[in-house]
Amino acid sequence: MFGNAPIQKDFSKRQGVQVVTFEDLKPFKEELLEDIKMLLVDHHSKTAVQTMRSKDVCQALKISPGTLRNYRLNGRINFTKIGRIIFYNYDDICHILKR
Repeated sequence: MFGNAPIQKDFSKRQGVQVVTFEDLKPFKEELLEDIKMLLVDHHSKTAVQTMRSKDVCQALKISPGTLRNYRLNGRINFTKIGRIIFYNYDDICHILKR
């Protein structure tokens, strides 16, 4: 019963089981990737917001990183933090420059 005989499974005898090969999946993969690209392009074109990083904002406003930090803490400048990176809306920075 538990001897050294190899275990063989005959999938062809089971009902409702289909074997899918990598070759079968290639067209599906290509179609799926194309659909994802189209969704990303469509989404990006609708919601594209230009952003700046802290270094660029400091250069544009001619302020130090510490001053920029104080602006963030005091609510003088809007920002978005993703992970450890802080982004600033380009239009907000342009508005500050026009003051």
